[in-house]
Parts: sequence; C-alpha cells; structure tokens
Amino acid sequence: MNKKDCFFLGKIVKKYSFKGELLAKLDTDEPELYENLDSLFIDLRGNLVPFFIESSQLHKSELLRIKFEDVDTEADADSLMKSELYLPLDFLPELEDDKFYFHEIIGFTVEDSSFGTVGVITGVNDSTAQALFEIDRDGIQILIPMNDEFIEKVDKPNKTIFVNTPEGLIDLYLEE
Repeated sequence: MNKKDCFFLGKIVKKYSFKGELLAKLDTDEPELYENLDSLFIDLRGNLVPFFIESSQLHKSELLRIKFEDVDTEADADSLMKSELYLPLDFLPELEDDKFYFHEIIGFTVEDSSFGTVGVITGVNDSTAQALFEIDRDGIQILIPMNDEFIEKVDKPNKTIFVNTPEGLIDLYLEE
C-alpha cells in the first residue's frame, strides 16, 4: 500500500496502559466514524505496515484508544510512539455534492464567472491560515483562497469547480 492511495488518519500521541494500549489523535471532525476499525496502516520508517486492531474506543471524544494485536507491552507501545496512522482512500465517507476532499480535486478545471477558464488544480496549500487552490495556467501558478464565498459550484462528474473571485485577483498573477 502506497501513501498516495491512503489518507492521513492521525498520530499516536501517548501510551494508555502498561499492556500496550495507545492513544491516537485523529485528524477528523467525526472521530466516531473510525471507532470500530479492524486494521489500519502505521508509517514505520517510511513504509506503511498493516496493524490489526484487537479493540478500540473513543477516549475523551477526540482521542482513539487502540489495542493492537501483538502489541502487549510498554516496550512494544514505545516503538510505535509518534507514528502516523493511515487508511486506504476508500475508507473516506462519501461527501455531499458541493463538498470535497483535497486529493479529489487535483486535475479539476477552475472556471471563474467573469475571467473564464483559470486553469487546472495541481494541489491544495493548507499550510496557511486559509487553504488555497494551487492552479496551473500555462506554467503560471495562480492561488485562489478556498473560500465558501468564492466557490459557486463543484461539478464532480465534469471535474470542474466554478468560482466567483474578487475583480483583479486572477489578473495579479498574469501581469508582468
């Protein structure tokens, strides 16, 4: 299993008991969706390794308490501390039509109501206060904030996102 076929679920943040139980902080608004997993992948030195889950339950709402098969001691648990957890992309819940996961929209075309075709989404920059569409227009990168006020429609079947950006925003990137 490759990381590109998976999504980041969370990270193991601390040990829970001396019997190998661990607490994972999940990167989701709906942790209850992941309470009864049979297995998941743990990133060990760059390789995704499957681990089977003996039991799991939510702990203080945003942490998942996990007991993995064959992780029975504190030493076993120590070896997994700070490890990242992944699940295959097909485990993601289906979203409503106008919502999307960042990985889903790579390759979508962006159409602006006044500018026309802006370009193709090559990525999403979510390291800033507001996530940005990274759009390629003939070799020029254009950044558009992923703001609900700008996004008019997401047409998944036709791989197009329709936006209405403030006048001049796109032109800023095209002026020489």
